[in-house]
Formats: sequence, C-alpha cells, structure tokens
Amino acid sequence: MVHLASIPNDDDISTAPITSGMRRFSLNNDTFTASVYGSKFAAQDLPKHEMPEHEMPKEVAYRMIKDDLSLDGNPMLNLASFVTTYMEKEVEDLMTESFSKNFIDYEEYPQSADIQNRCVSMIGRLLNAPTEDENANAVGTSTVGSSEAIMLAVLAMKKRWQKARKAAGKSTDRPNIVMSSAVQVCWEKAARYFEVEEKFVYCTPDRYVIDPQQAVDLVDENTIGICAILGTTYTGQYEDVKAINDLLIEKKLDTVIHVDAASGGFVAPFVVPDLEWDFRLERVVSINVSGHKYGLVYPGVGWVVWRSSEYLPQELVFNINYLGANQSSFTLNFSKGASQVIGQYYQLIRLGKRGYRSIMKNLTNTADYLSDSLEELGFLIMSEKSGTGLPLVAFRLDPNVTRNYDEFHLAHHLRSRGWVVPAYTMAPHTEDMKMLRVVVREDFTKSRCDSLLCDIKLCMDLLDTMDRDAIKKHEEFVKNHISHSHKSSHNHPKFMKEQHSLQGKTEIWAESRLGKVQTTTRLYPAGSQPWLKAGQKFCCTSECRPENAEVGVMVDEDEDEDEDEDESSLLVGSGGGEEDGF
Repeated sequence: MVHLASIPNDDDISTAPITSGMRRFSLNNDTFTASVYGSKFAAQDLPKHEMPEHEMPKEVAYRMIKDDLSLDGNPMLNLASFVTTYMEKEVEDLMTESFSKNFIDYEEYPQSADIQNRCVSMIGRLLNAPTEDENANAVGTSTVGSSEAIMLAVLAMKKRWQKARKAAGKSTDRPNIVMSSAVQVCWEKAARYFEVEEKFVYCTPDRYVIDPQQAVDLVDENTIGICAILGTTYTGQYEDVKAINDLLIEKKLDTVIHVDAASGGFVAPFVVPDLEWDFRLERVVSINVSGHKYGLVYPGVGWVVWRSSEYLPQELVFNINYLGANQSSFTLNFSKGASQVIGQYYQLIRLGKRGYRSIMKNLTNTADYLSDSLEELGFLIMSEKSGTGLPLVAFRLDPNVTRNYDEFHLAHHLRSRGWVVPAYTMAPHTEDMKMLRVVVREDFTKSRCDSLLCDIKLCMDLLDTMDRDAIKKHEEFVKNHISHSHKSSHNHPKFMKEQHSLQGKTEIWAESRLGKVQTTTRLYPAGSQPWLKAGQKFCCTSECRPENAEVGVMVDEDEDEDEDEDESSLLVGSGGGEEDGF
C-alpha cells in the first residue's frame, strides 16, 4: 500500500530558520576532511522539496539519512503490524546481493524465476492444491503483497463470471461480491477499481466475522464470488469457510469462494492442520497468502494460487518476448526485485515444516499467555485462543467498570513507554465498540511480553489516579510530542475526507470521551447522509444517546473545511440502517 503524497506549492515551503539565532549559524567549509559533522552539510537542512544543484560525498549522504531515520520508531515495539521485522543475517545477505536483479527478466535471471516456481509449488501443496489427478493443473504466482494478489483474484473471478454470462446470453451489468465488513481495505479497493458492487455481511456486537448463512443468502446471479477471511485484521478469527462451502453445495449454487489467507495461510497449516479451509473444499478456487506476514519475509512479497487454470481466464494472461524469452505474465506491475522471492525460498527450505511449526506454536503459546494475563488484569478478550485464530490478542476494557479513561487513552500512555499498541473501533454495526490489539510476531518473546504487561499495568495504575482533565492534558502532550498519529503533512487535502470506504463511513461516528467529543471536520454533500438532521446538538455519551440513534458529524456545504477550524456540530439522527452504508 502506497502513501499518497501532495507536492507542496512554493508558498507553502518555509525557508525561515526556527529561531533568529539560527541566522548566525553558518559553516562555509566546502571540504570534507575531518568527519561528516565537520562538513558544511551538517550545518544545512536536508533537501526536502527540490533536488539539490550539487552533489555531496557518499559518507555524508549515508550519515545524514541514517540520522534522519533514527527518529522512526522501533519496529520490534510496533505491535500494530503483522509485517515481519526479523530475519537471519544469512538471508539478509542473500536478499542484499539480489537487489539489482529484475525478477521479471526470465532470460537474464532464469534461476531467480525458477526459485519463484519452487515457492509456488511448495505453497500450493501447503494449501492442499490438487496434485494427484493427472488433469490437475493448479497455477500460482508471486505478487508484491496480498493486496496485489487479491486484485488479481477479483479480476479472475469477474472475468470468469462475465464469460459465463455472455455465453448464456445474459447481462454482465452490476457484478457483485459478498464479504464481511471486517475485510481489509484492499478488498474495497479491488471492488471499486474493478467496478464490482460490495455486498457486506455486517459484524455485530457479539460476532466479529462473517455469518455463513447470511453470506450465502446474499448470493444472486450477479455474484462473482464470496470472500472468506482466514484471520481477520480486527480480532484474528478464522471465518468458517467450510460452512460457506457446504451451504453453497446444499443450495446447488455454483458460486466460488476466494480465501483471503493473508495472515492465516502460514499459521493454520502448522497449528490446526485438520481445519478445512483450503483447496480441500470444493468451492474454494483461489487463495492468497502474505509472505511478508507469517511467511516470515521482510515486506514486499505475497502469493496467489488457483485450484486450476480454468479459474484463471486466459485473456488476463499476457505473453511477451521482448526481454529475450517467451514468458507469460499476470501482474498489475511489471519490473520488481527478486530479493523478497529469494528470501521466501530461504525461509521455506531453511525452516522446513518443522521449523515453521515450532515458530507458530511458540507464537500461539505466547498469545495465550498474554491473553490470560490481560484477562487477569480485567480486560475482556475478543480474540481466540489455543490456535483457533491468529496469534494475536484483541481486548477491551470492561464497559461495566467506571473509569475516567478509555482504550485510546491507554494506547497513548503506552506510546509514551515506546509501545505501539493500536486502539481503534470495530467494524460498522458493532455499536462503536473500542478495542486494542497486540500482534504476536516471531520476535515477540515471553520476556518482551512480560515487559509489555508490566507497562500496561503501570499505565492503568497511573490513569486510575488521574482525573479527566489531567488525562486530557496528557493525551494532548502524547499526541503533540510523542505519537506520530494525526501528524501526517504529506496528504493532499482533496483526498482527506473520503466517505466511500468502510473506515470513512465509520469515522463519521464521533469518538466520545466521557461527555467530550473529539472529531475532525467532515464535509457531507446535501442529502448524502439523510439520517443526520442539521441543528440537533447532543451529548454523545452512551447514557444520554437516544435509543437506536447513530452519532455523526454534519458540516454545511459552504463551511470552511480547514481541519484547524473549531470542532463541528454533533448531531443525532434516527438510526441509519444498511441503506445508509453502515
């Protein structure tokens, strides 16, 4: 996923020194004879907006950028991310040596291409792709990540559906796909980019995954497929792929299933091998997995496998020969480095099934230990245990216990201790449920887990002694001086107020802070949110919220959209349902 950056106008670029005293600070030494910090470059700003006219020594460039990057957080303390943060030195060396290889060039780098084929075969067999039948011809490819893999899978499902409809002389208008509202944003991107209608099975306050019966009930003649998630982003739970498969067979529906196993594809086969979710199920025709999550490779590699070539329409595959050899290509991009694929191959043969099994079981045991410990501290656990879900812990404060703080305040306090533990609201239709989540990765040992638990208890004890005003002041301090959230300055203002994604729609629910609402200004076109009524102010705590009401933010069309303006008016409407997109 790439950050969308705006190019600042010349008037927006400040060249003034931070203080007037800085004007007297100059160093005109053009030579580089002492050290990096004895050169003129140490007394200058790093170029930020325009390429410099003159070069600098390589040692200076390296040190200046390294110093700049030192302000990043510690990846090992970032418990929000599923992405791998540790690999052995030997594989790092292998990957570094392959930086210059363009993976797409089969003629020049045939061995790298063959290594990809080996990985596809190993991963396909791990997912129980059919290999015993002489007519079996499962196919797969590497991708930049699961986002690209999902895009390719959606394209294949849509094209196959279109071909069948055309052959039957039926309309190909309005294709749709059925999925849980707990999907990762790449699914919304795929549906929007490729013009496929989204049919959501919404989560509820006591169900955080897809309901198989509801999913199958949403299927109609325009459904290109059903997405089932093996390990949701919110709670790490495995959706019941087998139940969906069996219901489709029972109802004699020929709808196919794609399994998004981005996180669980390298976990379930080793921890719960008897769980049926993969190509053992008749209606599962494609699966994606992320090599850079529990595949244990640094960011930049994913995989997608199809049960058979019949589920990958030929017109989506392009044959080229201008790199010196005939080759087939089915990707959204073209050139890419070979390093990540080589890193994946190293892990597969270095660890083997026993190595992966040992790591995944260790992670599962650590997650269970963390879950039990948090339960003893009074938290409500929302994730699964004993390997029936991903090795992560999703938890929340007990709403029946009166406190002056919530999950967001606790997350901010943990940030001041160096930990990045995300606090967020659950998927739509879960009554604004707040939660925290810790992803247990390979380098999250029991010792580090104990350190986290100590800091959680420390922060809770401190918050218990603070009144609301003190908590608010500390939260503002963390936001302004420690946390990087809400500080991004690269975003283009045109794209900061989208309302079409699940997250964008969810964000119009104001976050309550025990009677004090904190929100950002949003502009809603007239009539776009009919359940909001202008001029009806309210206090948005759960105690005073009218029954079945939704909390939202409304701004008049001619109101200034500047985020620095005062908070928007808060309004309540009469419970928008699914037709309102919630």
